[in-house]
Amino acid sequence: MTQHAVAFGKKTIRFSLEQKARKSFKIGVLPDLSVEVSAPDRLPLEKVLARVQQRAPWILRQVDYFNGFLPQQPPRKYISGETHCYLGRQYKLKVERAPKGQVKLKKAHIVIALPRVDAKQEVKRLLYGWYRVRAKDIFMAKVQLCHERLTKYSIPLPKVDIKIMKSRWGSCVHTKGRIGLNIELVKAPSHSIEYVIMHELCHLKHPNHTKEFYKFLSLVMPDWEKRKTRLERVLL
Repeated sequence: MTQHAVAFGKKTIRFSLEQKARKSFKIGVLPDLSVEVSAPDRLPLEKVLARVQQRAPWILRQVDYFNGFLPQQPPRKYISGETHCYLGRQYKLKVERAPKGQVKLKKAHIVIALPRVDAKQEVKRLLYGWYRVRAKDIFMAKVQLCHERLTKYSIPLPKVDIKIMKSRWGSCVHTKGRIGLNIELVKAPSHSIEYVIMHELCHLKHPNHTKEFYKFLSLVMPDWEKRKTRLERVLL
């Protein structure tokens, strides 16, 4: 990808450009406020810049929208009393001393026991190890549930990768029949997890965000927009 910028009034829109053998022109604004553009490799750069400038009002609206969901809290300290999410609910972290490291969910607390309560990186490692175990079971069950609605459309059951992603909830490599799910998604409400999974499963049929893609998504999950709106209120 190459980096470019266009001016719009007093604002500057910086974006990453990828040009390859494709017919469509696509602009995407990610939750981290970055802008990505995909364009046909034969399209001259000046025309790419012109199209981005033409879409500037929409891009800036999306940036403002996502800006409202950016974390306002300080970096995590992984100490007792700190709030962490799981399946859409907030839990207080409780760090205890114990001979062996372990994590348990007890009522309104995520309890982490380990030999040194001041070992913050170890607390983080144990917490995310626990998230990953829970995510694997939850995500696979949701994939099966969502896929049942798609069997009549000849969409194969995908292979699933649980990943650490900085700026998106899921991904899809339709040519390989694989979807990726952000481990952070386990913090979101259950119905929002289903939305992300269904979104990526639909990409196995429609790889790009075309009108056909959204029409198909609306067919198999009519309330996807409500699920998406709630998801966007979960800090990524």
